[in-house]
Amino acid sequence: MILQLLQNLTSRSGIIIILAFLLSKNKTFKRLVTKKDLSLVDKISMSILFGVFGIIGTYSGIKIGVAPGSDAIANSRVIGVFVAGWLGGPFVGILSGIIAGLHRWVIDIGGFTSLACGLSTVVEGLIAGYSSRKFNNVKTDWIWALIMGAFSEIVQMMIILVIAKPFNQALSLVKIIWFPMIFVNSIGIAVFIGITQQIFLEKEQVAAEKAELILKIANKTLPHLRKGFNTETAKLTAQIIYDMTDIDAVAITDDEKILAHVGEGSDHHKSGSIPMTDLTYKVIKSGKYEVAKNKEEIGCKYEKCSLLSAVIFPLKERDKVIGTLKLYKSQKPGITSLDLKLAQGLAKLFSTQIELSKIDYQRKLLVQTELKILQAQINPHFLFNSLNTIASFIRTKPDKARQLIIHLGDYLRQNMTVNQDEIDIYKEIFHIKSYLAIVHARFGDKIKIDFDIEEGLKIKIPPLILQPIVENAVKHGLKNINDGIEIKIIAKDEGEYVKLSVIDNGVGIEKSILEKLFLETDNDSCIGLRNVDKRLKYKYGSAYGLEIKSELGKGTTINIKIPKLKANTKGGIV
Repeated sequence: MILQLLQNLTSRSGIIIILAFLLSKNKTFKRLVTKKDLSLVDKISMSILFGVFGIIGTYSGIKIGVAPGSDAIANSRVIGVFVAGWLGGPFVGILSGIIAGLHRWVIDIGGFTSLACGLSTVVEGLIAGYSSRKFNNVKTDWIWALIMGAFSEIVQMMIILVIAKPFNQALSLVKIIWFPMIFVNSIGIAVFIGITQQIFLEKEQVAAEKAELILKIANKTLPHLRKGFNTETAKLTAQIIYDMTDIDAVAITDDEKILAHVGEGSDHHKSGSIPMTDLTYKVIKSGKYEVAKNKEEIGCKYEKCSLLSAVIFPLKERDKVIGTLKLYKSQKPGITSLDLKLAQGLAKLFSTQIELSKIDYQRKLLVQTELKILQAQINPHFLFNSLNTIASFIRTKPDKARQLIIHLGDYLRQNMTVNQDEIDIYKEIFHIKSYLAIVHARFGDKIKIDFDIEEGLKIKIPPLILQPIVENAVKHGLKNINDGIEIKIIAKDEGEYVKLSVIDNGVGIEKSILEKLFLETDNDSCIGLRNVDKRLKYKYGSAYGLEIKSELGKGTTINIKIPKLKANTKGGIV
């Protein structure tokens, strides 16, 4: 009898699993189970949904006759209720348990096990809810779900023995159903959780692909937008987006006219056109994005325009709207949520790049006029890579992610401190450690870092002197190095000056490049080192520039001498 019950219960619980699989393809269900912060409405909706799963589990159960007039139901009601608590927490677990448990009691009021089964359903929802809190790092881990599901079913058997009367009939029932229900339902719970796990993995994969696409677009558009925000750079940027996505048309505007339009509609949405669509003006005025779901909402005055939907995001320089990015679709289903996120990511990225182009322009002016401090720039690729690294640790190592966020904040804060003449040397070292902590998290064992910093150094140095050198060692040292790279940073008191050294065993610098390293050229790969050299010579004199020793294939050593004498304002020391 037990074997037959096991077979029947397995086949009937399969109904719930099939429904779970079909439901996992529903967009609304996906949004609900992957949402981080559930509202009260979300929790109630989730409770009702999984409560219905519990009711289905009851109706698909198998009637067991223990004695005349003492029937019970071997069922899979717990699957829906347990999954509700596991995914939604205690509130959802209890409420869905009440829904399914109350239904079990109502359909057989006064029945042999109706009260025990109804109560145990609520208890199992509660167990699942608090279990998900305890194992919140593995919320969708089917192994833990299997274990806790089996435990909750054991609890149900105990409740039946305590509440169902007479006891000898309750004991006879438990002897029959305990193994089939614990075995089948715990596996059913694990399978259900495994299905939801695929939803999380699918979401992460889509997010990763979207991030990768945005970064690829960033790599291609960065050289253009760094030259400024104008018709030429906008056209090249729009063309890149159009070529790399399935968007039917891409447009970029400033706050007055269309700078570029690539794709469908380019015959009448022409560069330099005034006026633009009404929706574009609305975005420029409000500073908030808009989605047009039809031609009328787009507001194009051309009757034969084939563009059916659009998303428009503002491009900002700080808090000021300076233009818009527009993505169009000419076919149904129109603009999707992925298109919306793509536009949002690109708009933020381009706004940052446009701001960086202004900073780059200011830096060139400062170099030409030989001001004391050259504008330091945050490398956007490093920033994006840092954010991706942090994102990868958030689920697996949240404590590590928090540490990296602190390091990134310290790094960015120091990078923005360009209005100080001098900072304490240990503050600069701290800045380098923040940078390298993020780099080490990204590359792992491929990069080894060693600090040899003498204690008690009482000297101040120009800000952002070491960081470009260390960044250069990381960037170029890792090229073609399969075994990784070792970087050593040394600070020693040499009497009249403090000697700072950055030593790596990377690919080294070719002699021909080394000879032209400090010449004013368009070689952007050397601009960081040139800036450091210029700043040192301006502050301390021509004898205090960078000393670089490099051998191809063996590594590079860069030395800096910081004199212990006060710098004057004319590029020498006194």
